[in-house]
Order: sequence, then structure tokens, then C-alpha cells
Amino acid sequence: MDLTGSQRIEAPREEVWRALNDAEILRQCIPGCQELVQTSPTEFTAKVVLKIGPVKAAFAGAVTLSDLEPPTAYRIYGEGQGGVAGFAKGGAKVWLIEEEGVTILNYEAQAKVGGKIAQLGARLIEGTSKKLAGEFFGAFALLVAPAPVDVTTE
Repeated sequence: MDLTGSQRIEAPREEVWRALNDAEILRQCIPGCQELVQTSPTEFTAKVVLKIGPVKAAFAGAVTLSDLEPPTAYRIYGEGQGGVAGFAKGGAKVWLIEEEGVTILNYEAQAKVGGKIAQLGARLIEGTSKKLAGEFFGAFALLVAPAPVDVTTE
């Protein structure tokens, strides 16, 4: 399954790049993430609980960053085991384009699942994947560039 998209983030590219490499920010943005620990500058371990259709599973896995081109692009690859529910693995190319102080985060991702999860059907898995990607990038944009607070008084 392939996913592509982009997210407009009201922040400079360097700030977005730092956030993409910050374990605490990523942990807060990944749906169902219970733990994300940076074990090296390019490696993380993760624990994530997800519900896909009727199947709820806890995944333990690893995430690796490669092909780093700071502050412009990298590749991210992850693999997780969900016990009897199955496995999930995939990767994405992420690249940032800055336009007048605003950053466009682009991604091309591929994912593969196996086990009980794979038996749910491609439509359900694809729909859930798109929903999770939307939740991640929406939360990421809000954390990196929160909406300004109107402090006008009458």
C-alpha cells in the first residue's frame, strides 16, 4: 500500500527539521504511541497500540532514519511486531520545502502488513492508514506551529 501527501506547517524549515528528529514531539504525534525512545541519532524503539477494524494490537518495534540531508530530507523505516495480530513494516521518504517562512512537508510512504491484520482487507487497512497519517501530520503541524492566540481585548 502506498500513501503520498503533504502538510503545510507555519514554521521555518529548520524548526520543522528539528521537530522531525525529536523523539518527544514524534511520540506525541504518533497515534497510539505509548513509548518512543531514541537509542542513537538515527534509531528509535517504539511501543504503539492500534485498533484496525475489530483488531486491537500492541506493536513493539524499531524505527531507523537514513539518507539524511539536513534540513531538507530523510528516509524513515519502521518495523513492528504485534504478536498474534501480525506485523507491520514500512518506510517513507520525507522532504521539506520552505516558501517564505512556511514549510511544506511532503511524504511518499509504503506499508506492508501480515497476520490477522492482513486478513481484514486492503480497503480497511488503507482507510485506517490514511486516517492515522492525517492524525499524525495534523498533530505534528499543531505542535510545531501552534495556532496564534487572539489576545485582543475590548
